[in-house]
Amino acid sequence: MDSQEKAPIEEQDVEQKVVETAAEVSEETAPEHKQYQSKKEVLERVREIAHSDEVPQKDEIDMLKTVFYKIHLAEREAEYKEYSENGGDPEQFQVKPDPDEEAFKAEMGVIKEKRQKLFKEQEEEKQANLQKKLDIIEKIKAMVTSPEEANKSYKEFKALQEEWKEIKNVPAERANELWRNYQLYVEQFYDLLKLNSEAREYDFKKNLELKTKLCEAAEKLADEPDVISAFHQLQKLHQEYRETGPVSKELREEIWTRFKAASTVINKRHQQHFEDMRAKEEENLAKKTALCEKVEAIAAEENKGSGDWERHTKQIIEVQTEWKTIGFAPQKMNVKIFERFRAACDDFFARKAAFFHELKDTFKDNAEKKRVLIEKAKALQDSTDWKSTSDKLIALQKEWKTIGAVPKKLGDQLWEEFLGACNKFFEARNAAGAGQRGEEHQNLEKKRNVIEQLKAIAQETGEDLQERVQKLVEEYQAIGHVPFKEKDNLYEEYHAILDKLYKDLNISVAKRRLSKFKDNLKQVAGRGENALDNERARLMRQYEQLKAEVQTYENNLGFLNASSKKGNSLIDEMNRKVQKLKDEVQLVREKIKAIDAENRQKE
Repeated sequence: MDSQEKAPIEEQDVEQKVVETAAEVSEETAPEHKQYQSKKEVLERVREIAHSDEVPQKDEIDMLKTVFYKIHLAEREAEYKEYSENGGDPEQFQVKPDPDEEAFKAEMGVIKEKRQKLFKEQEEEKQANLQKKLDIIEKIKAMVTSPEEANKSYKEFKALQEEWKEIKNVPAERANELWRNYQLYVEQFYDLLKLNSEAREYDFKKNLELKTKLCEAAEKLADEPDVISAFHQLQKLHQEYRETGPVSKELREEIWTRFKAASTVINKRHQQHFEDMRAKEEENLAKKTALCEKVEAIAAEENKGSGDWERHTKQIIEVQTEWKTIGFAPQKMNVKIFERFRAACDDFFARKAAFFHELKDTFKDNAEKKRVLIEKAKALQDSTDWKSTSDKLIALQKEWKTIGAVPKKLGDQLWEEFLGACNKFFEARNAAGAGQRGEEHQNLEKKRNVIEQLKAIAQETGEDLQERVQKLVEEYQAIGHVPFKEKDNLYEEYHAILDKLYKDLNISVAKRRLSKFKDNLKQVAGRGENALDNERARLMRQYEQLKAEVQTYENNLGFLNASSKKGNSLIDEMNRKVQKLKDEVQLVREKIKAIDAENRQKE
């Protein structure tokens, strides 16, 4: 088979590639469309398509449907979120009827019927066109079988060619076969045509000029920035190329090779465009998968309180915002990855709604508990029993702190009410205590005067020191309260001088008592033979009793908590008593020794 016979088959190879790639365009891409911001804008466009003579395009209809329900679902999620955050019961949430959605469905139904009708009409038209082209092929075929009549049939042949051009789409599955048969018999006719050379050459020249322009147009498409547009324009050029008659045999291969080369450039750009798009979709799938994992990880974290729920909510909303910036994933995975993402988000927000529903009940219980404390505080706010009521209100304030939280607005209101009752009492107490504070300062001066007298006694000697100290102690104890801030310092100063006096006085008094006891021993001995033994026995009982008391006090000291000021004061007081008892024990021992010495002298 020569090169001229091969040309139609090679041309069909490119045509087949054009048809297959066109199918890819219809399934996987869509031309640029208007960006819609609301459901009403989408609905307006859908109505325009439904009620006009415009032919509904599948890619635009799919895009409109996707955009409408994307906005619709976003609005529904926002309603559900607001309902949940306001403490609504998730089980009671009801989706409100949407007039826009109902109108959208109705118009889409009209478009669906319109497309079905159009599809049916197109199929019927394709079948009719097929039959027309088959009839044309049969007529040209008949011309080829009568070489002697070729010249006479030329005008009829040209008319058939024009008629062929006017006939549009045929069933896709028959298109290639139909074209091959048509091209075969057309070229056979030209080969058999016995026109005079001038007419024949003129016809070939005219066809060459047309096909050269088509080649130039195809080559210029290489500079078209819109790859999809270039591809669609190339399809039209191929259609024109098919419908243009042949050129001379020696140029057929050359002109076809040029046109095919230009077509290959466009097809490669188109193929690369889809490869890039698929790579981008795979990249988007990887990003969306990572976001799914991120949301699932956030949703799996423990939420100990409302603060954790709100923090995790903010994180998930940030992920959702990022999700919206990512384009489509591959078609077979796009729905699946969205369902995975949506499931993780829905699970989190459903559990959050359940938590806040339960929290709402807790808030209610806490509010009731606080109202009870408010009533108690109000019952005490007019009391004049300052000490007892102060203790009760302080106890109520401590109890208030143990009650859990309530909603901020209500919590502030309840706290103001509770605080108002407390303040009313304490302000009245403070007003009543203003005079008392003046008396406390007078008491402070009196006690400091007693302390100064005690310090002066510490420098003196005499028989009546103990009696004078005791009178000052009694005077000190009879004086009332002093200012609270001065209480501890005054206490330490008073007991420091008192301890020193007791220590010094106990030693001197003990010596005098022991001396006097020794002086009286002879009188005791004169009372009878057993008088000294009886006195010794009495002193031994006293000795054991004092030792037992010392032991008891020392044991008690071990149990006292010295962490508070009150505990320290009690310990100091007990230590003084223990020391006094020990001094008394020592004195009794000395008396017993004195009796023993007297008994030895008698022997």
